[in-house]
Amino acid sequence: MKIAIVLYPGFTALDAVGPYETLNALPGWDTVFVAEHAGPVTNDQGHLTFTAQAGFDEVKDADVLVVPGGPPAAIDAQTRNPNFLMWLQQVDAATTFTTSVCMGSVLLAAAGLLKGRRATSHWLGLHQGRLDGYGVTPVDDERVVTDGKYVTAAGVSAGIDMGLTLAGRLAGDDFAQIVQLMIEYAPEPPYSTGSPHTAPASLVDAMRTQGFPHS
Repeated sequence: MKIAIVLYPGFTALDAVGPYETLNALPGWDTVFVAEHAGPVTNDQGHLTFTAQAGFDEVKDADVLVVPGGPPAAIDAQTRNPNFLMWLQQVDAATTFTTSVCMGSVLLAAAGLLKGRRATSHWLGLHQGRLDGYGVTPVDDERVVTDGKYVTAAGVSAGIDMGLTLAGRLAGDDFAQIVQLMIEYAPEPPYSTGSPHTAPASLVDAMRTQGFPHS
C-alpha cells in the first residue's frame, strides 16, 4: 500500500509533514514524496528543502494521495501547470483516499476533482474565486471535511487532524490513538486566535487585506 505526498516549489512544509508524521507509521504502508521531477524542492519560505524521491513519470498510482498547500503564488503556478493537474487526475483515478491540507484543496479543485463536493481549505482560500470558483461548496467551520473518498483539511496545522482521521479509517481507532499519543498531540495554544471565528476582528480584517505573509 502506498501513500504519495506531492511536492512543488513553494509548498508549505507543515502541510506535508503533519500528514507524513501521522500516516507514515501505518503498518504495511510505504510513503513516497513525489514532484514533477525527482530531487530537491524548496518550501514557501525558501529556507527548507525536501527531497522528492520520485518524479511524476515514476509514480502513476497510489492508495492515498496527499496534496499540501502553499501561498497563492505557489498555488496559482500549479493551477497553470498542465503536467501537475494531469498527474493529480491520473493518480486520483485509483486512490482509496485523495486528501489535501490548507490550499492544497484548491489544486484538487483546479484538477476538477472536487466539483459539486464539500471541501475546506485555509480560511483565506475558501472564497473570492479560489475554492468556490471551481464549483466546490466551501466549508468554513470544520477542520476536516470528508466527502466520499475526498478528505480535505483546513489551514496548515489541520493536516495533523486529517492524518489522524485517516489513520483511524485505515487502521482502526486504537491505532490512530496510539499515533496521537506517540506524537503527544494535545494542543493547548497560548492564544485563541487559531480561527477567524475566535480571533479579534481587527486581526482577521488585517489578514484579509494583507493576505498571506509569503504571497
